[in-house]
Amino acid sequence: MASRDGASRHQSRERALSLLYEAEMKGVPPSSVLAALPVPPDPFAVALVDAAERHRDEADGLVSEASIGWPLDRMAVVDRLVMRLAVAELLEPHGPPVAVVLDEAVELAKTYSTDESGGFVNGILSAVARRLGREDAGD
Repeated sequence: MASRDGASRHQSRERALSLLYEAEMKGVPPSSVLAALPVPPDPFAVALVDAAERHRDEADGLVSEASIGWPLDRMAVVDRLVMRLAVAELLEPHGPPVAVVLDEAVELAKTYSTDESGGFVNGILSAVARRLGREDAGD
């Protein structure tokens, strides 16, 4: 499925991840990074960044609960941001199916983080999805 300007949903997620990373590195809210852009990204990327910012505390709490023995500050920055983005999608009332969210998150982690990140992110997000009652995680 493509967003209105033709960018794929995957490309929008990549863009959202890059904006979250920029915000993290600068120590500013993601909305500040969005506001400073001369040309806004596609609407789906903006919605993802907004959701990640809105749900940040809840997402971080859910990831912390699911990642026994791995505090957030010990996780790779990209892994943490990928999971924050994915959990925000899981928390949205009309978000995509869990399988789509997990597949996209694993792909982003494998592409932009370490070799082990895909499995780590999948395990944590599967636990979060179950905790949220999103039982379609295994479908």
